[in-house]
Amino acid sequence: MPLSPALAAQLRAHRIPFVEDAALVKKTWWRVGGPADGYVEATELQTLITLQRVCTEQGVPLFVLGNASNLLISDAGIRGVVVRLTDQLADVHPEPGGSLRLGGGLKLISFLRRAGREGWTGLEMVAGVPGTVGGAVRMNAGTRLGEISDPLLEAGVVLPDGSVSVIGAEDLGLSYRSSRLPDGGIVAWARFSRGEHSPEESRRLVDEHLAYRARTQPTDVPTCGSTFRNPPGDHAGRLIEATGLKGFTIGAARVSPKHANFLVNLGGATASDLRRLIELIQERVAKAHGIDLEPEVQLVGDWGSGR
Repeated sequence: MPLSPALAAQLRAHRIPFVEDAALVKKTWWRVGGPADGYVEATELQTLITLQRVCTEQGVPLFVLGNASNLLISDAGIRGVVVRLTDQLADVHPEPGGSLRLGGGLKLISFLRRAGREGWTGLEMVAGVPGTVGGAVRMNAGTRLGEISDPLLEAGVVLPDGSVSVIGAEDLGLSYRSSRLPDGGIVAWARFSRGEHSPEESRRLVDEHLAYRARTQPTDVPTCGSTFRNPPGDHAGRLIEATGLKGFTIGAARVSPKHANFLVNLGGATASDLRRLIELIQERVAKAHGIDLEPEVQLVGDWGSGR
């Protein structure tokens, strides 16, 4: 669907470049999903502030597309405007005192490569996490090495009215794969403390974890990482495998034979295939084990006609 003429006029008036009816399928890790009504790449803070305010005034939803590594976008696409943070909003700023200020759009994989070259330590826990800094803060991303809440000091959040709030880590309500960011707030940047590991020890921890990940997870096919959150005291992958669903397929969507908490696009899968598979897993695990699996992947877009 095209953007409303009023919103398009406002974006032009503020010199914010945008694309209408923008394809998103190649931007997602699962390689599925329909288009967005509008797509903007915000390269600096003022653009993001203006975009938030204009969309709020026009009553148009604004959705942040990070690295799209934990999203299932409907086949019908996303109504409203999708924004991706780039350039200045995806940069690294070492600060006096040793902390690091990272742009919300910065890809974690790219950051760790640079951290290894620069000798920065402290964020080893995001090794192999295919997301952005903003997304990692929002979901308190982590691995066996810890959670991003461990080194997080504060986050700069652009609110729907265009104001910027600096929120301390202790006020973000960070817990297992969740946070209490303000509704509609967008993480423009986050500040982290440096770690105590030496650069050599940091590289060893990262390399060991990446090797473990390659051995135990499907890293060579389109997936969205872990599909479900681990329930207390158990693992979603174990429950799915124990239910006999490892390798189960709907359309071209498959439960990975390598790790049952990963769903794979075999090629040509639709978002509807993946959602049906997610719901079947939930139903079967609940029936067999009495446990309701909660998706870690976020379902977004217009599912009324695209399911």
